[in-house]
Amino acid sequence: MNNSFTIGGQIVDLVNSRVFSGVVVVENGKITKIEEQPVGNMRYIMPGFVDAHVHIESSMLVPSEFARLATCHGTVATVSDPHEIANVLGKEGVRYMIENGKKVPFKFFFGAPSCVPATSFETSGFALDANDIEELMASPDIHYLSEVMNYPGVINGDPDIMAKIAAAKKYGKPIDGHAPAVTGENLQKYVGAGISTDHECFRLEGALEKIGLGMKILIREGSAARNFETLIPLIASHPEKLMFCSDDKHPNELVKGHIDELVCRAIDLGYNVLDVLKAASLNAIQHYKLNVGLLQPGDDADFIVVDDLRHPIARQTYIKGELVAENGVSNFKYVETEKPNIFEHPFLYDQDLFVPDKGKRIKVIECLDGQLITKCFITEPKVVNGGIVSDVEHDILKMVVVNRYQPYTPAVAFIKGFGLKRGALASSVAHDSHNLVAVGATDSDILHAVNLLIEHGGGVTAYCGTEMVAVPLPVAGLMSNADGYEVAAAYENVDALAKRLGSKLYAPFMTLAFMSLLVIPELKLSDRGLFDSSRFAFTDLYVEEAV
Repeated sequence: MNNSFTIGGQIVDLVNSRVFSGVVVVENGKITKIEEQPVGNMRYIMPGFVDAHVHIESSMLVPSEFARLATCHGTVATVSDPHEIANVLGKEGVRYMIENGKKVPFKFFFGAPSCVPATSFETSGFALDANDIEELMASPDIHYLSEVMNYPGVINGDPDIMAKIAAAKKYGKPIDGHAPAVTGENLQKYVGAGISTDHECFRLEGALEKIGLGMKILIREGSAARNFETLIPLIASHPEKLMFCSDDKHPNELVKGHIDELVCRAIDLGYNVLDVLKAASLNAIQHYKLNVGLLQPGDDADFIVVDDLRHPIARQTYIKGELVAENGVSNFKYVETEKPNIFEHPFLYDQDLFVPDKGKRIKVIECLDGQLITKCFITEPKVVNGGIVSDVEHDILKMVVVNRYQPYTPAVAFIKGFGLKRGALASSVAHDSHNLVAVGATDSDILHAVNLLIEHGGGVTAYCGTEMVAVPLPVAGLMSNADGYEVAAAYENVDALAKRLGSKLYAPFMTLAFMSLLVIPELKLSDRGLFDSSRFAFTDLYVEEAV
């Protein structure tokens, strides 16, 4: 391995906001000298990209495989929230992510998950209290307090969440936010607690209010939540306040692109190139105090080489002077890994899905393509033999959340917006407690899809009679231990079947995974029942009519 070399080109210096011709001298993985001088080529050397907020688990890949795919797109580091695996396996899950990430030359910066479980209205595999967070915060492998989703707790001074925030402050580590639709006095209290970022803005005015209170805004473009078009105008007025993130990125999309896609789109829209590149690297590195090089003498040699400054697609990616990817091909070797998991639920039966008709209208979760928020839709149900069933004609489908940690009765509700004409989709990726979630055109289809996942110990599947595609996820029911490109191809197949079954959603499985996330309004379903996030309380399926 040669970590000492000299490379010349047009050097993109984001720290000093300039581009100049010169030579970078690398010795033992460090930049020892940068000499400004004419060179004979027009390639550009620039800092590598940083995903400022991502759940690696949502790629369905273990960290070492995520890195293989991401480096091909010029990503050299991630600010990673291991919240998903922590809900399944607790602190041991966090340690699993850290140790697996260390097996490859990539810079993972993991946080301590602040809300495990996200609320007290769902069942997770583990809970992390303030003492657990204190223990994690003391570790040099933990770099920040992950997104504080319990915004009602912060606003109302809940002792547990405030103790977790205090632990982050004690160790001088940043605190990430998660406050969709929080505004006014409540937002002031939230920010006043020391929370410094938010990636949940879906309206420009909401982002501006948060910036006005001192927050940094992460522009998110993932597989389900896509806020780039709404928020990118902020780069013209507040470039120093912005970072790019994916939050949740499915493997087939990670094969195609990562932060580089957002960079190219922003530049194509005419925004200042250096401002865009800062949002893709420098701003996150400085905010989180990341040990990632910025093309300065003494820095680690973390950089990418591109041919076109206005279309910066990585031709080469270097981390600590090691060439980790070139021309879209990773130099990483596949790393074998263990498969920790918890899966306790027995198979489902017909009676588990029966919903009695009470002669009343029902509340229906209305999902929105490209958003995590939902609406509450009121409708007359379709009734067969005294039970409420999926109404495919009107796109009102039965949805179920099955507790995978304990043998409890499943929670059943209804959802609009999936568009399935036949079959069912099921997943053990179900934010944030990662119970089993499924939606389908018939009870029989739902049962088959869910029972298939129970048999596999987790995964995602699309099922319709003789047609079935599944992606097993044996690592915590969240990730595969297989080659990342094979997982991406398998996911492409299951996604394609979901769309052949009728779904018009851009990312049906990612959308399904968020329909149990109670901390985002308005109506969601946990393993314990239908939940009104605007009131932060359970709500009845049946509508009580006014007298």
